[in-house]
Amino acid sequence: MIEENNIPEKVLNRMFNQDGFSQWLGIEKVLVNEGHCILKMKIRKEMLNGFKVAHGGISYSLADSAFAFSCNSYNKISLSIETSISHSKPIVEGDELIAESKMITQSNKIGNYQVIIKNQKDEIVAVFNGICYRTEKQVIEE
Repeated sequence: MIEENNIPEKVLNRMFNQDGFSQWLGIEKVLVNEGHCILKMKIRKEMLNGFKVAHGGISYSLADSAFAFSCNSYNKISLSIETSISHSKPIVEGDELIAESKMITQSNKIGNYQVIIKNQKDEIVAVFNGICYRTEKQVIEE
């Protein structure tokens, strides 16, 4: 349950409320703490490619959103500078995906994050790695 009494939750809510694409994906917020975010979503028919599996951009987008919410959770505007994803299992219509993003290492300017995406069977379907540049600007002015 997300409460409005701490900075990571306020940051996530501010970002998510302005993020039409994450909303279109049907992403639901599960958890957010500093450097950690869990999101979930269900795969719909319009997300499938010509082979009736989820387009690679769908899992990438879910992971990218989790990455963005977790690296901005410190209330420093953080921008993606490098990302990659590896897909290990097909994702099909009706699958419910859970994306968990965690900070691996972080300095004043650079953050390194990993997002593990699992399906409803707790099988890893993709692994995303992201590096962000951390600015001095705040998401929410204090």
